[in-house]
Amino acid sequence: MSGTLELQQSPSTLSLYLRAVTAKKSGQAPAESRELTRIALRGVQAKMKSLNAYRKVCGFPLSGSLPVTYPFVLAFPLHMEMLVSDAFPFPLLGLVHVKNDITQYRAIGNQEVLDIECTLNGPRPANKGLEFDVHTRIQVAGKLVWESVSTMLRRLPETGEKKKDAGENKAAEAAPQSTAQWSIPENTGRKYAAASGDRNPIHLHAFTAKLFGFPRAIAHGMWTKAHCLAELDSVLPKAPFKVSVSFKLPVFLPSQVQFQHSEAKGRIEFQVKDSKGQKPHLAGVVEAL
Repeated sequence: MSGTLELQQSPSTLSLYLRAVTAKKSGQAPAESRELTRIALRGVQAKMKSLNAYRKVCGFPLSGSLPVTYPFVLAFPLHMEMLVSDAFPFPLLGLVHVKNDITQYRAIGNQEVLDIECTLNGPRPANKGLEFDVHTRIQVAGKLVWESVSTMLRRLPETGEKKKDAGENKAAEAAPQSTAQWSIPENTGRKYAAASGDRNPIHLHAFTAKLFGFPRAIAHGMWTKAHCLAELDSVLPKAPFKVSVSFKLPVFLPSQVQFQHSEAKGRIEFQVKDSKGQKPHLAGVVEAL
């Protein structure tokens, strides 16, 4: 692997999706897990119009600090740049976002100047294929303020014995302390795409989602995570904290779902399930550091 690719400006996600459609990929995964590529962009500032649109579609209140999930939006074009590059051997379209961890070391002001560095690592064997990790680190004046790891799954034909997922045999879940019903409109994917730049066609319209095997458009996983954290905004730790989620079944649009959460000993557990509170869409936890 060569050194860090230093970008001079944030790439257009629309042009990156066009590249994703036309890119020719080898389909040959590396023999062992390693860092595949590294990319950086310095001097990034949130654009207030996009930030306010993001707050509105995700449900965050107005604040002098960025929502904890918003730095992911600022880094997303860098993620795409790595995934459409020759360093990544598989097509971008068709990857499944299965997990996302975010650690916030301090609140980030709306107009602070950020330096973003991302790496792509993998592959790692998983039950349904190969997993790759996108690591993002954000610094302000040389100090780390935020980082995340997004795990992407490349599905492959199943062979051999399945590995058990961690926690597969866990005990029955305790009843949540609080529940809320959400009604998610059909246009949520388009509104989030306009605010975030993530215009993956599976999120936009039923007819574009059908091209990839979905009966209807599905909500962005990171919208679902952000909406959960907006719901929990008043109880999120003021000190450093980590929020981890696993994405389960897709949320088809429009949809009625149930948000559940419980709090105990500096830990918040939350879930999004179907309207009956049975089938899981997302499971997450917030932990103070």
